[in-house]
Amino acid sequence: MSTRPAVLSLYRRSLKLSLDWAVNRQLWRGQALYIRSLFEKNRDVHDPRQLRVLLRETEKLLDHWKHPDPFVPPLSPGGSKYERNLPAHVLDPPPPLKF
Repeated sequence: MSTRPAVLSLYRRSLKLSLDWAVNRQLWRGQALYIRSLFEKNRDVHDPRQLRVLLRETEKLLDHWKHPDPFVPPLSPGGSKYERNLPAHVLDPPPPLKF
């Protein structure tokens, strides 16, 4: 995997992870700005070895701070309202074929 998609993936994962821990959106916004500043601080690192170390450390941090009960939107798979009140199956026989 090239570096840019890996960094973007880690950035998005860190934002989503912090949203799991935040009580409300206003508190999360401050955390999001802090996370952005951490990523911006290392923006000019171009040494492949140092990049690998930074990516590995970020992965470890995300694994350490993973929420035991992450937020799942109610209508998404795994959410509390997923597939609730589905429309009933149509039990009528199919219309006859006309040739």
